[in-house]
Order: sequence, then structure tokens, then C-alpha cells
Amino acid sequence: MSTPSLARVVAVLEHLYPSGTAEGWDRPGLVCGDPDAPVERVLLAVDPTDEVVTEALEGSYDLVVAHHPLLLRGVSSVAATTPKGRAVHRLVRGGTALLTAHTNADSARPGVSDALARVIGLVDLEPLVPSPADPSLGLGRTGRLERPLALRAFAEQVAAALPGTAGGVRVAGDPDARVERVAVCGGAGDSLFEHVRAAGVDAYVTADLRHHPAQEARELDPGAALVEVSHWASEWPWLHGAAERLVAALAEQGHAVTTSVSTLRSDPWSFHVPSPTPTTTR
Repeated sequence: MSTPSLARVVAVLEHLYPSGTAEGWDRPGLVCGDPDAPVERVLLAVDPTDEVVTEALEGSYDLVVAHHPLLLRGVSSVAATTPKGRAVHRLVRGGTALLTAHTNADSARPGVSDALARVIGLVDLEPLVPSPADPSLGLGRTGRLERPLALRAFAEQVAAALPGTAGGVRVAGDPDARVERVAVCGGAGDSLFEHVRAAGVDAYVTADLRHHPAQEARELDPGAALVEVSHWASEWPWLHGAAERLVAALAEQGHAVTTSVSTLRSDPWSFHVPSPTPTTTR
């Protein structure tokens, strides 16, 4: 087995997660790196934070594959006077490349929501929002539990399956309600409520639910419980499968890399204080 160039690794990742399937506003792809440089060690992470950059440099990784873009919006400078600029400077100085796979990894099959759905126990997965170009791809997933659960037990299963965070898991719905069909969306998913209602599911697992959209969703479809998890935690399971697929695809071409999944928690919250007198709502 030979050591691939960065260009070869980028080509393989483009095949696995085509940038053409990304949402129009997204900016996935290679952020920095020399295409001719050899790649032996790859670190996968949800966020290209300063801590992840330090992990990559201290571990002598040649490439970081991150889910979230570093430079999502247009910039006119990457001076080291900003956190993003500092990240670029540190990576370039250290000889570590950065590539991001964002909504193209969401739409892929298997992708981010497939990984989330499987770790929380769903089978028979289908896209929640099928892509017009290829209905087998798309955002979110629907599936079913092999054995129906009460909502409280299902929420506990979700919490146990995902890495722990300060915010834990929040639930809107009757704790005793029966849950069998479930929709999921890794990351922020309240823009998909219309599709969740159309899917006729018993529960929706996603992150970053805002007050008013969540409130309206419950009023329009009281039978669909909401299970809110950490944005970072909902996307972290995808990293393991992405690492395995990258290694396998390169091996088919006669190349070898070693991969690691970062266990650094880039969830921004440190702790939460429970309400002294919690109340039960719908």
C-alpha cells in the first residue's frame, strides 16, 4: 500500500460526499492544504475549533476532515486577528490540510442522519426530504423502532446512545405516548417541520429547536413528540463511518491512511442548572 497525496484523498472524499449535492448556501471542500502533499494520518471532527486544530498539530495529522465549514460566509481576509484566521495560519504553518463535508455529508447515503438514526435504534431508513435529483438521497431520515417504546423510554435510549453533553436531552410530548415511527435530522432541524408532519411520525429527533417553531409544530401535530439533542452530539456518530469508508475507498486504490475520530466535545455549553420546580408540559 502506498501513501496517497492530498489530491487523491480529496478526490475520494468528493466521490463519497459529492460537493454538488450540498445546499446552495453551503461551502464544503478543501479549505487549505497542498494537493501534492502526502497524507498518512487523518483526524475527523465535527468542528474545526482551536482545540481540534491543536489536537491535529500535536498529533502530527496531515489532514483534518471536519463536518462544519470553517469559512461558511464570504471573507476578505484570513488574518490571524480572528479565530478563523488563526486556525488557517496554524494549519498552514503546521502542514496540516483542512477539508469540510457539510450538507453534502448530510445528503449522502449513508450520511450524517443515517448515523444518528442507526445509533438510536432505527431501521428501514428513508430520506425525510428526498433530493429531486436522486430520491434515494436527501436531508434527514425516517425509520422505525424494531420494538415500540414509550416516549420517556425512547428519550432515555437516545440519551444513552449519544455522547453526553451539558444540555442532555429535552422532550416535548406525553411521556407515555407510543413511539414507533421516528424522523431524525442531524444538526439544526426545525426548518424541516413541514416534512416531519407529512411523514406522520411519532417523534422527531433533532437539535437547536427554537421556541416559536417548536411551539407551532406541537400545535399543528400534537402526535409528533419532539426530542431535542445537542447539535454536536447529533452529528458526531457520522465521523466513525466516514473514517471507515475513507480507509476502504483508498485501500481499493492501493493506498493506506490511518484515521482517528476526535473525542473533543465542541458543544459550546459547560453546564446547566435544573429548574427548582420543574413542570410537565405537553
